[in-house]
Amino acid sequence: MTTLIAVVVGVGGGVGRALAEALCERGAHGHVVGLSRSRPAGWTDNDARTWIAADILDEASLAAAAARIAAIGVPDRIIVATGRLGAVGRGPEKTMRSLDLAGLTEAFTHNAAGPALAAKHLLPLTPRDRPSLFAALSARVGSIGDNRSGGWYGYRASKAALNMIVHTLAIEHARTRPLGVCVALHPGTVDTALSAPFLAGVSPERLFTPRRSAAALLKVMDALGPGDTGGFFAWDGSPIPW
Repeated sequence: MTTLIAVVVGVGGGVGRALAEALCERGAHGHVVGLSRSRPAGWTDNDARTWIAADILDEASLAAAAARIAAIGVPDRIIVATGRLGAVGRGPEKTMRSLDLAGLTEAFTHNAAGPALAAKHLLPLTPRDRPSLFAALSARVGSIGDNRSGGWYGYRASKAALNMIVHTLAIEHARTRPLGVCVALHPGTVDTALSAPFLAGVSPERLFTPRRSAAALLKVMDALGPGDTGGFFAWDGSPIPW
């Protein structure tokens, strides 16, 4: 019997690690595979989970990871939990005066191109004859319709680009896998090392732990069906405008 597995890309980050651990705890999948550039601290492989080295910006590593995943089983849930808030050494751009090519390129590379390449190599592994789900973690600030405060140019624009990539993937994916779902998800404001420099002023009730965010996201994923493919949803299941 084919083993159905879940794959989390980005288990080196707070939300990605929490998602992998939550999937292992639920036990709904025969195996959980975690991908990241380096092995997460304390991660040990066992009968329930496997870590594979992969870099979303290195197609050779993604192809090798896909081959290893295929040898383990068939992924019917793939979650890309990667991203970058700003260029290394500086925060997101608050005004147009802060824009430069290097910063914008870095944002689009990590937040849009990387997840697109992960999808290129992993989506073909999903089953053709049963439901599956591909989810990429986006951000509410990537919504053009919801943008009322401005700022954060590179992050906003690169997440908007990711949303378009996911929507386009959904259209192509449905041609061969009509039961497959491809969505972009907003995980909420999560207390991780990545976001720590930008959390000043966030009220406690609006700040999620990675574990809380992971639980909420999995609940949303569980409720999605083919009619939702190509959509953009928040951690509570509410649709977010493009």
